[in-house]
Parts: sequence; structure tokens; C-alpha cells
Amino acid sequence: MSKRYVVFSHGKDSGPWGTKITALAETARAEGYEVESVDYRGVESPSDRVTRLADFCKDLHGELVLVGSSLGGFVSVAAAPTLHARGVFLMAPALFVPGLPRLRPGMLDCPATLVHGWRDDVVPVEDSVRFAKEYGAQLHLLPSDHQLHDQLRFIKYLFEYFLIALDLPPALV
Repeated sequence: MSKRYVVFSHGKDSGPWGTKITALAETARAEGYEVESVDYRGVESPSDRVTRLADFCKDLHGELVLVGSSLGGFVSVAAAPTLHARGVFLMAPALFVPGLPRLRPGMLDCPATLVHGWRDDVVPVEDSVRFAKEYGAQLHLLPSDHQLHDQLRFIKYLFEYFLIALDLPPALV
């Protein structure tokens, strides 16, 4: 059986083992995944962060699930096609924020789940709605802010379900 990895990408002002990543890493390990978290501190350019993620993952042989928070969500989506990601799990992703490179339409070719807080004053919740609609992704809008810390228990449940669902056979149409 090939190895399975969850690789986390943190946000602009965060670090590789922040509150959300630490909590979700526990869930990933319980589901049989090895866990990695890329350190982007000091890397300001979103394109350079995407390159760092791709370089980091080049030696990980097996199934790859990318998890990103805020700017890390953009990085995860931008790198997913190149890395042949099995899925992406995004928290308050900065997907259409002014100043970021534009995402190529139709670029994501794997299952995606988004979690966003209704009271997010950093990344507009409408951006996640737009992305989810465009890609047919699952979207969970929670009574929270950008950090989502007060919803961590529920997000862990959503993440566990996401990982389990990746192994389920496609639904019959």
C-alpha cells in the first residue's frame, strides 16, 4: 500500500504548526496519513510559496492531500494540479484577493472542501461561495471569523469526513 500524506500550508501571518494545523494533523494521523507542514515564513511572494510547496512535495511518493488556510489555501489550489493532489481542504482561502495571481479557470481537478466564517473580515466569504460554485466543491459556512478557532472541533469533524470520503467509491449517477 502506498503512503498517504497530508501537507499543510499556513497563512501569511501564521506558522507551520499553528492551532488549526496542529489540531487537523491529529485527525489526519488517526486516518492513517503521514503529516507534513511547509514553513513559508519569510516567503512573501505567493508564486514563490507555490514553488516551495511543489519542491517540498517532490520527494513524497504516494497519495497527497493538500490543506491550506488563508494564503495557504491559494497556494494549495495553485499547486494541486501539478502535484496531482487527491484532494484539497481549504479554510478561509484567499483565492481571489487583489494582488494574488489569477487562478486559471477549471484548473482544480480533484475534490475540494471549503470552510469559511461568516464574520471573516480578512477574506470575503463571497470568494469561497464563488469558488465552490465554480468547482462544485463542498462549502461549509460557519458562525466564525477568519481564524475559525471557535469552530475547530467541528472543522476536525469535517476534515475527518473529507479524508474518509476520498476513499469512498464515486456515487452512482
